[in-house]
Amino acid sequence: MTATDRLSARAWALLLVLSGAIFLEGVDISMMGVALPSMRADLALSTGELQWVVSSYVLGYGGFVLLGGRAADLLGRRRMFLVMLGVFVVFSGLGGVATEGWMLGAARFVTGVAAAFTAPAGLSIITTTYARGPARDRAVLVYAGAAAGGFSLGMVVGGLLTALHWRWVFFAPVVLATVILAAAAAVVPRDGGARRAGARFDLVGTLLLTVGMSLLILTVVHAPEVPLAISLLTGAGAVAGLVAFLAVERRRPEPLLRLGILRVPGVARANLGAMALVGSFMAFQFSAVLFLQEQLGWSSIETGLLLAIGGLDAVLAPTLAPPLVRRVGNGRVLVAGLGLAAVGYLGFLPLDGTVSLMAAGLLAISVAFALAYGPLTLVGTDRAEESEQGLAGGLMTMSFQFGGAIGLAVATAAVVSADLRAGIVVAVALAVAGVAVTAPLARHGAAEPAGVARAAR
Repeated sequence: MTATDRLSARAWALLLVLSGAIFLEGVDISMMGVALPSMRADLALSTGELQWVVSSYVLGYGGFVLLGGRAADLLGRRRMFLVMLGVFVVFSGLGGVATEGWMLGAARFVTGVAAAFTAPAGLSIITTTYARGPARDRAVLVYAGAAAGGFSLGMVVGGLLTALHWRWVFFAPVVLATVILAAAAAVVPRDGGARRAGARFDLVGTLLLTVGMSLLILTVVHAPEVPLAISLLTGAGAVAGLVAFLAVERRRPEPLLRLGILRVPGVARANLGAMALVGSFMAFQFSAVLFLQEQLGWSSIETGLLLAIGGLDAVLAPTLAPPLVRRVGNGRVLVAGLGLAAVGYLGFLPLDGTVSLMAAGLLAISVAFALAYGPLTLVGTDRAEESEQGLAGGLMTMSFQFGGAIGLAVATAAVVSADLRAGIVVAVALAVAGVAVTAPLARHGAAEPAGVARAAR
């Protein structure tokens, strides 16, 4: 099926299924934040252990997402999407019956690995199915809006489910994912993704990347509570792992990450912007939820109702972003979104419990995600060759997820070493850094209409 500029009923059905899957993944990540205090009370988890419940998912996701993207390109997008969505269902359910912190972390890690395959497969199905131009732009913006809405609404859903019991934040995704899996089997087109002769997966690169990033997160999280020598050791291990990853990628004929794709105009900045956007949000969410529930004494339902304001981006993204992109381009829209995110986080910075100020901040954050998430995805994928759409989608997804892991880790370290205010400052700083790194996209019109330029080799 190739969608024309005016989407057919079947094209909309496919888009609904794929958007549902990415919405679920956003919800699954975000709603954990609201449930964290209840998990800590029930299982007697430390702050560090609590952070790993979230970051283990992100590390599994980010560490394997490039492999997932290449698997979609080589083995077939439909096959990877369906099989790994099934794995997601199984291990999300196992997380719900965990009785120890390490069990939660292990289940979340495998669930993250499964999502690392479904996310780039879903995005590459869109970018190879819908016609380049208005149809693809519309599909990607709707898809990205669903992802952003999942991040925001996850806080609301998490609050409501935690009011029943925190285990429902694991069980509920099983139900939704099962429905999506059944629908996907019916509407996702077969892509004949037979493996190319001689093509191999870069398992060594995947291992080095995962080890390097895991050590980096470990260094940041535990720096306030371990001797300096330990931090230096783990930090050196992180650098060594990432340097070795880059060295391996330069020599392999079938690399996990073809480094040339980063030279495509706008791709590197879009990925850095993606890291800043989600990293700042995860730092904000971690700090804000602890402030509302542990300092103000709000219930999970009260917290969820306030944070529901942030879920407006699910509506705003497909309605507000497309006309703005057509008028001024992706670059200007995404930079404005990152700037507005910083303003929204500042609404919480006084930490004085002023509801009107916090509500205004959350409204700004919802508009920010509506403006930034979709255009970042378009800039990061639109110019990639069709044979590398899985890789381009995987790279963007990795940036979103690792940005979240880094933001959460830095915020955790800031809260442990200082206070909750420091965690909010981290969120503001990351958003401002995102504006700085993506500003050239606005100045130089990096977001040309689809098809104007092709990926550089």
